[in-house]
Amino acid sequence: MASRISLDPTPVGKFPKHPQQLPLFAISPLGFHSKTTSFRTISSSRGGLPVPQPLRAVKEEVIESLNSESTRDSQTTPPSSTKLVLVVGGSGGVGQLVVAYLLNRKIKSRLLLRDPEKATALFGEQDEETLQVRKGDTRNPGDLDPSIFEGVTHVICCTGTTAFPSKRWDGDNTPEKVDWEGVRNLISALPSSVKRVVLVSSIGVTKCNELPWSIMNLFGVLKYKKMGEDFLEKSGLPFTIIRAGRLTDGPYTSYDLNTLLKATAGQRRAVLIGQGDKLVGEASRLAVAEACIQALDIEFTQGKAYEINSVEGEGPGSDQQKWRELFKTAETQ
Repeated sequence: MASRISLDPTPVGKFPKHPQQLPLFAISPLGFHSKTTSFRTISSSRGGLPVPQPLRAVKEEVIESLNSESTRDSQTTPPSSTKLVLVVGGSGGVGQLVVAYLLNRKIKSRLLLRDPEKATALFGEQDEETLQVRKGDTRNPGDLDPSIFEGVTHVICCTGTTAFPSKRWDGDNTPEKVDWEGVRNLISALPSSVKRVVLVSSIGVTKCNELPWSIMNLFGVLKYKKMGEDFLEKSGLPFTIIRAGRLTDGPYTSYDLNTLLKATAGQRRAVLIGQGDKLVGEASRLAVAEACIQALDIEFTQGKAYEINSVEGEGPGSDQQKWRELFKTAETQ
């Protein structure tokens, strides 16, 4: 059931070699509308929901997939006025998608960012009732003022850095500082009233001394992720851990949404979910982001860790019943 692991850090999405650094929401994502931008729309040749004009060049099957799996499902999701979701790591690959999906569902969100100006660049000007931004660095406990967490009901933490030394390690952005100390500081600062904490981790964290995981763990990334997991488990807070396979598809960095959609609309929409750190393979960032949001409301995922992979086939989209079945099946294997 598991696919062969690859340690190649290059994303599989066909991004341009030198992509233009445009805001993630240069076009309207899946029915979401910015306050400051309007867009012309066209209908697909087979009818259905309108799609942004810049998507005209995207092949028809991609447009149909967006209409059926994302736009349609999200438009039927009622506004969640009782939630305030704190997203930590919202400017990263998975984090950008988490924020986009929350906005599309009209779920009130609060971002904790080292550089708050990134929020405007990525998500446009948003009303405070929709998207709030707070400045803070999880690596520094002094940054985590209690006011950041006032009213927060749920937390999705998708912080991370590269497994091997890279430019992203500049400024002490190492696995030890991000995946261990940052997660520990965040969990320690959260109020006990939080209803669920979803932590994005990695497959292989329980096998970091075995091949091929020992190669990935040469600089401690799996060890530190597991330390973060363990701290969360012992914190007493209700949690769900999502252990992703090697992350693929955009956004590998900050791309405009049109580029993102072209790169991720492939055949690997189906999702495998397991337990026991047994899966070996890759996971689309889209699937990981959706799994995080789904876990917030699926009660039996509380207190458990799951692995996630992406494979060829039709995926669950944002259908909660299909995700419930996937999570439940993982527990019976």
